[in-house]
Formats: sequence, C-alpha cells, structure tokens
Amino acid sequence: MEAAQKKEKTSNTALDAFTSFNDDFIISIAVNENEKYRIYKLRHEVYCQEIGYHPAQITNLNIESDIHDAHSIHCLIEHRRSGLAAGCLRLVLPAPLHEGKMKRLPLQDFGQQTLPHEVLHPAKLPYESICEISRFAIARAFRHKAINHETLTPSAFDYQFTATERKTFPLIVIALFLATYALVGLMKKRHVFAMMEPRLPRLLSMSGFKFTKIGETIEMHGKRNAFYIDHSKAEKEMHDELMPFYLHIRETLEPQLKELLETKHSSSIA
Repeated sequence: MEAAQKKEKTSNTALDAFTSFNDDFIISIAVNENEKYRIYKLRHEVYCQEIGYHPAQITNLNIESDIHDAHSIHCLIEHRRSGLAAGCLRLVLPAPLHEGKMKRLPLQDFGQQTLPHEVLHPAKLPYESICEISRFAIARAFRHKAINHETLTPSAFDYQFTATERKTFPLIVIALFLATYALVGLMKKRHVFAMMEPRLPRLLSMSGFKFTKIGETIEMHGKRNAFYIDHSKAEKEMHDELMPFYLHIRETLEPQLKELLETKHSSSIA
C-alpha cells in the first residue's frame, strides 16, 4: 500500500512538472525558412560562439548549417513569455540515394573506421528504416553552466525568469528527446543513431531510453561516441510517468509534421 502511494505521488509530481513545462514553453517543427533561421541562429550561438565546436562563421547572418539540414526535420522549443529560443534538435533522415549508400547520415562523415559494429551500422541497415538525432542544443540562458559568457549576446541573459519557470528548465532536454522520439515514430523509422558525449545517454537512460554505444571514442571538443537505439524497443522501455508528456508532444507535432511534408511535396512538384 505504501509503495503504491509513493508511486502515485511520484506520478502526480511528474505530471505537475510536465503541465508547468507546457504552460511555459512551446514546442514546434520548423516549416518555413524563417523558423529554420531561428534554429540555425541558436546552433551558431551554442556550437560556434560558446563551445567552439565549429569555427564561428564570418557572416552577418550568424547561423550554423550544413548539407544535412536539407533532409532533416527541425524542432524548436520556445519560451512563451520571453519569446526566446530555448532549445533545438534535428532528426536527420537518410540522404537521397543518389548521393551514395556510404554517406546516408552525418555520423558517417567521421569515417567508417569509427563505426566498427558489424550489424548496427547505417550502411548495413535498410535505407527506409534509419535516421539520426543531431544538433542537440540548449540556449545558455536555460542552462546552469556555460562557456565564454562574454562572447554571447547579452539580451537573453538579461531576461528575468521567475523561480517557477526555472524549475522547468531541466525538462527541456527530455522534451527535446521526446519530440524527436515522436517524430521517429511518426516517420515510421526504427533504427536511430546519434553522436553524443557519454553524459547524455546516461541522462536519457534514467527515463528508460537505453542507448547502445556502437562507435569508437573520438575527440570533438570533448569525447564523443556513436550511439544507437531501437525505436520499437525504446517504446516499451519508456517510463510510465513520461507517457502523458510524450503523448502531448506527439499530438502537438503530428499536424505540424503533416504540414511540413505537404509543403515539401508541393515544392518538389512545382
């Protein structure tokens, strides 16, 4: 009886936290170029200005983009009250077949020698079933820790968040992953890859998402490895308390994804 009450209390606490998150943040798919620009700008702030993952581009646009963006679905989390971009992530679909089977996903750009797994390799799995989680970024204003604060635009850091709002900030990472997980399912993909630092898979495992390390360690402003997760298996292992949050995100993104795919289809036949 005591265990059941404790479980119910935990579920109610989680539900309250997710409700607060939904009150404070908007999650959306980038359909047009203006929406994508906001995401590329956030990526520039995090990847180029802050951690130096890529050299900052000498351009008035201050964006970070690559060739894989053209065949990706981009997701943004925005803080409602301030309008600030809080986090972003993309789901990379395999590159068009005419570009070659060996260059389907971004993690293959790092060389075949870093992906020694005999089975869990993008080039060895069905083309229609693979995808990659990539360009995971959370704005510094929504994190506790960051690098090179003096190089960043100060406006976001001048904004006064309430104590209640700050309590929901740790959920951004989970919301981003659940959004991508929802998109994987909606796009009917199964084999999900990601190039991540070891800390992130450990964090996600606490929510029931257990990634398998399939690549050798490489140095990219810190240690990184290629990881893999089977979407059908992850669906069964997701913690129960996440399900309401996940379903809300999926229901929010499904019509947006439909709009995106219809827009792409119209552009391809125009």
